[in-house]
Amino acid sequence: MSVNIFADEATEERAESARLSSFVGATALGDIVKSTLGPKGMNKILQSGSTGTVNVTNDGATILKSIQLDNPAAKILVNISKVQDDEIGDGTTSVCVLTAELLREAERLVNSKVHPQTIVEGFRLACIEALKALESSAVDNRSDAARFRQDLFNIARTTLSSKVLSADKEYFANLAVDAVLRLKGSTDLDHVQVIKKVGGKLTDSYLDEGFIMDKSIGVNCPKRMENAKILIANTSMDTDKIKIFGARVTVDSTGKLAELERAERAKMAAKVKSIAGLGINVFVNRQLVYNYPENLLAEMGIMSIEHADFEGVERLALVTGGDVVSTFEGAEAGKVRLGKCDLVEEIMIGEDKLIKFSGVAAGSACTVVLRGSTTQMVDEAERSLHDALSVLSQTVLETRTVLGGGCAETTMAVAVERLASQTSGKRALAVEAFARALRQIPTILADNAGLDSSELVAQLRAVHFASPPQKDAGLNLDLGEVADMRKLGVTESYKLKRQVVTSAGEAAEMILRVDTILRSAPRRRDAH
Repeated sequence: MSVNIFADEATEERAESARLSSFVGATALGDIVKSTLGPKGMNKILQSGSTGTVNVTNDGATILKSIQLDNPAAKILVNISKVQDDEIGDGTTSVCVLTAELLREAERLVNSKVHPQTIVEGFRLACIEALKALESSAVDNRSDAARFRQDLFNIARTTLSSKVLSADKEYFANLAVDAVLRLKGSTDLDHVQVIKKVGGKLTDSYLDEGFIMDKSIGVNCPKRMENAKILIANTSMDTDKIKIFGARVTVDSTGKLAELERAERAKMAAKVKSIAGLGINVFVNRQLVYNYPENLLAEMGIMSIEHADFEGVERLALVTGGDVVSTFEGAEAGKVRLGKCDLVEEIMIGEDKLIKFSGVAAGSACTVVLRGSTTQMVDEAERSLHDALSVLSQTVLETRTVLGGGCAETTMAVAVERLASQTSGKRALAVEAFARALRQIPTILADNAGLDSSELVAQLRAVHFASPPQKDAGLNLDLGEVADMRKLGVTESYKLKRQVVTSAGEAAEMILRVDTILRSAPRRRDAH
């Protein structure tokens, strides 16, 4: 007799059933993003159920974040793609697909009565061997500035070739490399501001030094200011009314009302005076600046910018070296750090006026202005550029590079297959399965390009196994042939590839160890 110890609606799945549920969930998710992989990958339209907004993307992390899932194993795949996005910025689809392929192979082995722990051991051995092969194939051009720049350019071009920017990848790769080299080794991408303006075509996008804010300058203020001393504030600039909720002031004559207003104006004038007393000539406020204080500031020759978005204020403070200030009572110039830049001026982009801060304290700061025909196009261009900038900023720290186009995966698969032939027992089956999963990456790349993947991957494997092996061979998806990736300049970041293999191995191992799924009953509201 079976005893149910769980509350109503709580469920338990055990052994075969739990494992099957995990495998099915993970492989189904892998199949969803599989078609977006590589330079010939397809896009997905994501439509929000609540707002109806439409996103068109082939960015793995964006797709996975947007899907509402119920399967716990599938949620683990979403998490590893998020980590990949936070850690490296790109490779989100690859890590999800590789995990799904590892689990697909594991499912076959489990069905052939190989114990999950044996598979885990084999996968671990294979993962170590794959990473050794990857490391030995990595090239480091750190010491040669020209070659290193070329490496960065190639990585950016390879990253962008699978994105919406692929048609103009040379242009955007240069733009991304210039932006990252300005950071001088920092991975703080907050110094690179991205402004999106619909209109024009993608190649109308450009990189500009300094910081551009999508706001306009106040009425009657100077429209250009050299040697700017900037006060960045988050303070209310309406006349300081009595701000107590529900408070009322009763007056018995209009004269008294005028007196109250005079007092409020005097208070505001004193506040403006204390602000001007800091020796500033540009005032940027997070909140609104109303007419009266704006006029007072204009009379003093101070440029005022109101209602700057919060991120804009934070970034402006970062790049100009100022503080965001909220009170000015007795504020002495020494206590408040003012932002500094050489020039603040109004510029036009398309139909819109924006404010440009040139010659900012953080010389590394720059702004990318993205143009495009639709909102979706510009949003996707921003995601693509973010991936490229993230990978490049990581590559400046970890300068080693490997080859793309399925070359790195085939190199690892060859090393893992050699290991399988020397491994005894059932673990050898798991090691071999790991190699097959790695070979699925070039297979999917070829499938997405509409090529004969079985033929191409067999050729690629043969040249890697040949003596002497052609270690630089990968797939040229434009011509549908095996080619030298180094000559084609299809380069990827070593750190990215290492992270993909490590994360996929760990996630597959974690899901393989599952033998029970317990779901708790949904929380109920009390009836009364």
